[in-house]
Amino acid sequence: MAASKPGSAADLLEITQVRSPIGSKRDQRRTLRALGLRRMRHTVTHSDRPEIRGMLAKVAHLIEVRRPGDDAPMELEPGQELRDDDDVT
Repeated sequence: MAASKPGSAADLLEITQVRSPIGSKRDQRRTLRALGLRRMRHTVTHSDRPEIRGMLAKVAHLIEVRRPGDDAPMELEPGQELRDDDDVT
């Protein structure tokens, strides 16, 4: 299996905020801001790194995560990090 180049579509995640952070803990609201999410239905793209995956696990109940070009979001429960086999096509 060939190694993909950094920044390729296989190494990116599209993160969309789908729920309001009102009533969420302060650290969860700060995590959303650190990801660059400012409002509902706002989408940002980040590279698929362990630091980002940890942030996604913290606010999984407020976001949807998908690979660029995919229609269905990845299954991610609160506190559950993405596994490498989640993106098998």
